[in-house]
Amino acid sequence: MEKKLRTKDKILQASIELFNSQGERQITTNHIAAHLGISPGNLYYHFRNKEDIVRHIFKEYAKLLENRIQPPSKTSEALDALAQYLDVVFELMYRFHFFYANLPDILSRDPALQQDYLQVQKGVQAKVVSVMQALKQAGVISIAEQDIAPFAQTVRLLVTFWISYLKTQAPHAQIDQSQAYQGVLKVLLLFKPYATATAMPRIERLQQHYQQLAGPSILN
Repeated sequence: MEKKLRTKDKILQASIELFNSQGERQITTNHIAAHLGISPGNLYYHFRNKEDIVRHIFKEYAKLLENRIQPPSKTSEALDALAQYLDVVFELMYRFHFFYANLPDILSRDPALQQDYLQVQKGVQAKVVSVMQALKQAGVISIAEQDIAPFAQTVRLLVTFWISYLKTQAPHAQIDQSQAYQGVLKVLLLFKPYATATAMPRIERLQQHYQQLAGPSILN
């Protein structure tokens, strides 16, 4: 039997849907209540305001990110760990793409959320560095030790602002999951200059895999 959602969970689910489809700035708590067929007072019983809703959505996102991005357990699994990282971050980015589409504005309106975001990003950075180190130890990439952390930061930079970039190129286009996978292909391009000769065919197979998942580009 399907578990019945609590009103609080329904509000969060509806908020994500509306924020993604219409943009977070365009949606008010009244829109969310009307979408669910509940009174604004019922919504305010669960959440103080829209910022409170966004903060709870981010906590859900952060929990999923923490649970699903795991450092590689063995060096032989390094490339699998990279693929898992890319799958997880871009899947979650698509699921919560309203957040990435308007990230600086959302964070500027909520200093507490910004601090939470920065803390989560520190944890993500550490995990990406561990994946890079495993890739180096496994002979998948050849990179100087001092370049690993900046390279991990560059990967996170591309991931973080991929949705924003898509929106700047096609402001009125709806973001779909295939366009998120186009971002995966961009990340893999960053790895190719560091790929060893023996690992290059495996990197290219990963590219082919994600190319099949990515739809036609909306970029010029």
